[in-house]
Amino acid sequence: MIALAILAMLVGLAVTNLDTVFGNAQSTTAKLFVTESIKLPLASYRIAMGDYPSTAEGLQALITAPASKAEQWHGPYFSDSKLPLDPWGEPYAYRYPGVKNPKGYDIYSKGPDKADGTADDIGNW
Repeated sequence: MIALAILAMLVGLAVTNLDTVFGNAQSTTAKLFVTESIKLPLASYRIAMGDYPSTAEGLQALITAPASKAEQWHGPYFSDSKLPLDPWGEPYAYRYPGVKNPKGYDIYSKGPDKADGTADDIGNW
């Protein structure tokens, strides 16, 4: 009986801490994407096109050629030919020129609450 009680307590502790472990992994995954993984596709686009995609073109310009720039475009710039979603199943947000990075671009995940402009946003700033 005592062994089962101890085992039940250990399982209870593990389950309550599991959310914290996975939450940290999701945040780390999003942070790696916005600070590292997206750099090469955006830099390749900039070299070919002369500038980053506009906010209106968005990250979709890395997958399909913008209508006005089709002859310059040498993509797709993602190997999977599709845009990844953040760990919470939402598309990453993109702005150029950036608000937080006025001389560059802003790319960010809205975080676990899926709301733009909140404290849990994970961006390249």
